[in-house]
Amino acid sequence: MHPLIERIIKEAQKVSKRIVLPEAEDERILRAARQATDEGVCRIILCGNEDKIIRKADELNISLKDMKICDVPSHPHLQDYIEQYYQNRKLRGEPRSEAEKVIKDPLFFAAMMAKNDEADGVVAGAANTTARVLRAVIRIIKPHPDIHTISSFFLMLLPQQEYGDEGVLLYADCASVISPDSTQLSEIAVTSADSYRFLVGGEPRVAMLPFSTHGSSHHPCLDKVVKATRYAQKIRPDILVDGEIQVDTALVPDIAGKKAPHSPVAGKANVLIFPDLNSGNIAYKLTERLAGARAVGPVLQGANLPMNDLSRGCSTRDIFLVMAITAIQAQK
Repeated sequence: MHPLIERIIKEAQKVSKRIVLPEAEDERILRAARQATDEGVCRIILCGNEDKIIRKADELNISLKDMKICDVPSHPHLQDYIEQYYQNRKLRGEPRSEAEKVIKDPLFFAAMMAKNDEADGVVAGAANTTARVLRAVIRIIKPHPDIHTISSFFLMLLPQQEYGDEGVLLYADCASVISPDSTQLSEIAVTSADSYRFLVGGEPRVAMLPFSTHGSSHHPCLDKVVKATRYAQKIRPDILVDGEIQVDTALVPDIAGKKAPHSPVAGKANVLIFPDLNSGNIAYKLTERLAGARAVGPVLQGANLPMNDLSRGCSTRDIFLVMAITAIQAQK
């Protein structure tokens, strides 16, 4: 087991947070919930239709011992949650009938549970699209007051120890914000730095990546990265941020010495910020497949409460790790 994964699991075991799972009829979710319960990583709440959840667990021969089942149709706070959501959305023209339909969906109900302190965090996305998970986060959980952009990151655990901090890198944004403007990109940078410091430990060194280094090329699409770098440096002078720098300059000391000899980040970056979702998503999948890296995530950041998205191709182990990370985020 990677040392960072081992540390994350141990931290989660210490805090024992309540994690609600709204896709409780998915085999991978049930197996991850069983593992998390057995290892004491978190206290599990399975959210949905109780009869269907029990039937599926029996079919798979998975014990639900020490897990709580939240039956949405009979939940005592269902009508209260519908009213809360309706009051929040009525100015946008949504009728009460739509609020009822939305909140009876286990995904949105789980978000309401977290908002109302019935749970400490939510993990979903094995069956729901990223767009639906983000919709629940934005509409119910809401962005943190100091952050306007809810973004995501992957922890990349590389077999090559020479990159990042002993092979650990953070990539952002790879799953959420399609085409961030300069302000959004700067927020992604600073929240990613904080996420790195909190989850990995040590000082983040943030590289803002385009296809040029310190003015070696000129194009309007580069202006966004330059502006985002300056804004991030201004609002968070406590974080080492540099850009624009190419990815090889960010990671390889010899190249950094030639292209950016005075950079505090070049050659030793551990947080890589991509200019858009295309590049971020492609980069993490290439790193995973071609470099043999382990991708942990996606993990959402910038929200009031932890509600994390999963890839629909996730494994039981992926879900287990995201639950552990969510528990640690809930502690923060």
